[in-house]
Amino acid sequence: MLLVLSEEQKAHLGCLPGAGAAAVGELGRLAVELLRRGAAPRACEAAARKLNIGVDTLQHGIEGLTYLLTESSKLMISEIDFQESIHVLGFSDELNKLLLQLYLDNRKEIRSILSELAPKLPSYHSLEWRLDVQLASRSLRQQIKPAVTMKLHLNENEDQTAQVLQTDPATLLHLIQQLEQALGEMKTNHCRRIVRNMK
Repeated sequence: MLLVLSEEQKAHLGCLPGAGAAAVGELGRLAVELLRRGAAPRACEAAARKLNIGVDTLQHGIEGLTYLLTESSKLMISEIDFQESIHVLGFSDELNKLLLQLYLDNRKEIRSILSELAPKLPSYHSLEWRLDVQLASRSLRQQIKPAVTMKLHLNENEDQTAQVLQTDPATLLHLIQQLEQALGEMKTNHCRRIVRNMK
């Protein structure tokens, strides 16, 4: 699978050939540090002075490298596909090899960082439900008032929680139709592509 770069990302990475091999190594280190610890403006300013390039140029290079490394690691792109993906940038063979080595050295760590950043959402465990129908009351002798009560058990960070929900059958049928429509949407090629890129 090849990584498709937008024009903006290509422009950000365009500063790399003029920076030199040592600067690209430093930018790669800063890109990985950005993923580990977040933004560090002082480190960027110090690196810009050290490498004798503008701070904006340095930040664009870091952003471009960060995108390249995270997306490649997320998709677990092979060496050949990575080389083909960056070949469109028109870099020299030496720079392409340097970027490939940077990717190979850091992809496992980047994947672990990305997995830690992923939100921990509750997951389904079980469902209990009950149908109650009120047939009459003191003021109204003949009525039919159905209600569906559900107890949804969820796993959340290795703890079990329960949510109690109550609704009427008409609302429940509407909810079921909306969920079936959403499941139908998940089978389209567009949604499959999005889900595959999220993993």
